[in-house]
Amino acid sequence: MANPTSVLKRLLVGRPFRSDRLHHTLLPKRIALPIFASDALSSVAYAPGEILLTLSIAGAAAFAYSPWVAAAVVLVMLTVVASYRQNVHAYPSGGGDYEVATVNLGPRAGLGVASALLVDYVLTVAVSVSAGVENLGSAIPFIGEHKMGMAVTVVVLLTALNLRGVRESGFLFAVPTYLFMIAMVGLILWGSWRIFGLGETLRAPSADVVVKPEHGLAVGATLGFAFLMVRAFSSGCAALTGVEAISNGVPAFKPPKSKNAATTLLLLGVLSITMLVGIVMLSLKTGLQYVENPALQVGAGYVQQTVTAQLASVIFDHFPVGFYLVIAVTALILVLAANTAFNGFPVLGSILAQDRYLPRQLHTRGDRLAFSNGIVFLAFFAAVLIVAFRAETTRLIQLYIVGVFVSFTLSQIGMLRHWNRHLPRERDPVVRRRMKRSRVINGIGAVMTGFVLILVLVTKFTHGAWISIAAMAVIYLIMVGIRRHYDHVARELTPTDEAPVLPSRNHAVVLVSKVHLPTMRALAYAKATRPDTLTALTVNVDSNDTRGLQAEWDRRGLDVALTVVDSPYREISRPIINYVKSLRQSKPRDVVTVFIPEYVVGKWWENLLHNQSALRIKGRLLFEQGVMVTSVPWQLHSSAGKDLERIDRDLSRVPARGPRHFEED
Repeated sequence: MANPTSVLKRLLVGRPFRSDRLHHTLLPKRIALPIFASDALSSVAYAPGEILLTLSIAGAAAFAYSPWVAAAVVLVMLTVVASYRQNVHAYPSGGGDYEVATVNLGPRAGLGVASALLVDYVLTVAVSVSAGVENLGSAIPFIGEHKMGMAVTVVVLLTALNLRGVRESGFLFAVPTYLFMIAMVGLILWGSWRIFGLGETLRAPSADVVVKPEHGLAVGATLGFAFLMVRAFSSGCAALTGVEAISNGVPAFKPPKSKNAATTLLLLGVLSITMLVGIVMLSLKTGLQYVENPALQVGAGYVQQTVTAQLASVIFDHFPVGFYLVIAVTALILVLAANTAFNGFPVLGSILAQDRYLPRQLHTRGDRLAFSNGIVFLAFFAAVLIVAFRAETTRLIQLYIVGVFVSFTLSQIGMLRHWNRHLPRERDPVVRRRMKRSRVINGIGAVMTGFVLILVLVTKFTHGAWISIAAMAVIYLIMVGIRRHYDHVARELTPTDEAPVLPSRNHAVVLVSKVHLPTMRALAYAKATRPDTLTALTVNVDSNDTRGLQAEWDRRGLDVALTVVDSPYREISRPIINYVKSLRQSKPRDVVTVFIPEYVVGKWWENLLHNQSALRIKGRLLFEQGVMVTSVPWQLHSSAGKDLERIDRDLSRVPARGPRHFEED
């Protein structure tokens, strides 16, 4: 009968793939776009809102500056997209920003980028899922009232989908992503046609709301307002998150990998810029207002819809299906944007594990050729963040873009070093011109992303960015510690030129609890190893039981002496450890091999009833120098699908009586 756990795993994850099917999981551009670009595309659903939220602090008049803020964000996005197109051509192996920084700036810079990206991927899941649930809550109040629980549930579902494999999850996510593109472009085109083509006056639901400035801040040429504009720009730069994911996922593309990745990156940039500009323009034309603190700036009881929900309600005012379609696909794309992180985090984790900066378990692929351990790690930490911040998008997003701009900046500086290193060795004039052009693009990218990073740190440090910085520092130190540990272990295990010292003698000790088949098998196996001495050892925790065991031992005429050690405090492990130590005290070059009979069971709950003392004894013996531990298995009925009748006959010949033994403890 199949194991219920295995059956459940197959239902959720699917049948395992052979390693030679890895090439079947490679992605064409039409599937790679929704997988790797969903995060960046989805950011247009909340980045305009973040711009308006920040500007609202200065009152309704400040919304007029939103196109200028959006224009600055678009300029940065164009630069970053152009810069990363150079990255994917120069470093197609999938290391992305981590590889670029490590190769050109050194391991420390690479680790800094890696720690920033790991934090960014976790925040991508937390922010995307929270934003998606919040957006859906605009149409379904129940979801809005229970958004934290709903967000965690969505993370669990995404984890299960991604454990099925990259290509399979890509097909599932492709349709919603393309529906989102169609819905948003349709919203922008139809809204623009109604406003500019038909000359209609459209008013958003919040257009007539009176927005009060906070802290007496008002529009004007003041230092406070200038700082507010900078903060609005840094919030709007959330639209750039996810651009780096394609450079980390180049190996997942079908050949020619670099070309396909660069094309996908260009499509991503065009779509994101179109959507961002379109939403900001429509918000301005419809008088849409989106405030940071509705209760204080508008009034108690004011219920604020998201930017996309307000635009959809006014543009599709005579077509309710369009409104609900925009709400549904926006919520869905925000949730599925987390899939970008579910593809980027495990791959980066695998590379870091290969470089011995993370546990090696993160390097191996699971049944479906996905990096299953990395997927589970990501889901766990994202769920922790969602619970800690109660799925509040505005609070989470303050932590968000620090990490991505750290990786942007270091990556572009690394690319500058890359071109400077290769240019002197290149003689082909055509290639040299191309490399110089790439160097200029990456140089502009380094200056611009570095400037944005400084602005983000200044404007968002006290609003939560310090948490991201602290998390990066902790992860950096952990990775350094893991690498130091692996290096230390490697040095300790490296063979030397000295010939290995053979043990002088081998003392075999068989642990005995009863005279039954497992004990007989352990004795026979110990004899087969031909040790210098052979001892059968039992622990006296009950005098009557021990006398019964000795009598049975003598009755069977076994040719191995039974040694009994006393245990006044009824312990089993300590007397055995002390006895084994005593065998080596006089002659350190001797080794002791301890044979432990163990039951092999077929049901999970049977493990709770057997082998507990054996596990404790093995755990203690493994720390003793010169002691080898050998498990001698005995398969019970529940584990043996074959030869059950033979095992029955064997067991019936041996009476089972004596003291309670450690296998059943």
